[in-house]
Amino acid sequence: MIFLLASIVFFAAIVQTLSGFGFALIVMPLVTLMMGFQTAAPLVAMVAVIITSINFIRYRSAVNLGELARLGIACVLGIPLGVWSLAQVSETIINPMLGAVLTAYALYSLARPSLPALRARGWTYVAGFTAGCLGGAYNVPGPPVILYGRLRGWPKDEFRAVLQALFLLNSLLVTAAHFAAHHVTAETVSLFAYAVPGLLLGIFTGSRIDIKLSHERFRLFVNILLLLLGISLIFSFNHN
Repeated sequence: MIFLLASIVFFAAIVQTLSGFGFALIVMPLVTLMMGFQTAAPLVAMVAVIITSINFIRYRSAVNLGELARLGIACVLGIPLGVWSLAQVSETIINPMLGAVLTAYALYSLARPSLPALRARGWTYVAGFTAGCLGGAYNVPGPPVILYGRLRGWPKDEFRAVLQALFLLNSLLVTAAHFAAHHVTAETVSLFAYAVPGLLLGIFTGSRIDIKLSHERFRLFVNILLLLLGISLIFSFNHN
């Protein structure tokens, strides 16, 4: 299991390094299928702190502080609700819900529908709060913020910078919440230590192949993978 965990983290780190997002979207469902949601949630949050910190340093100069502040405030308000749901809701419900989030995001990314530009800033708080809820519960704050950023027409560098900053805030707060709720065990810490080498190697590999890889084909592959993972989680409760 240790080698499989390190391999999953390695691949997801490459995805995040190349695209600016995708780490938790890939790691969370796979690790959940391996070891259950109660172990996967705090573990993925802890690992995410490292990769989001590194990526934030890379893109920090392009951060839109106004957008980040509004998203961050709303995200902070949503995180406790997500973490609370982890302890209160059965995995037979949580797994299909996470699968539905991944499936919907993958279908949206594959279809790339033409959507109108989003002008009203009030939607910032909706996106941020939803991201906080999803981050607290599933470690996947990305989908609502990614959709929001595309509707707002953020430039590429700003898009990646705001995502990394928000993901870092989310992962720090979610990790702290898991510690406070006593979700982090000795097993979690041990698995975290095994995952870190795969993470660092994945970041290094992703940065080396960034200029050589067709990002369009790679993104297509990742979205198909997310779709399959989402569907597997939706139906996994039948085997629990």
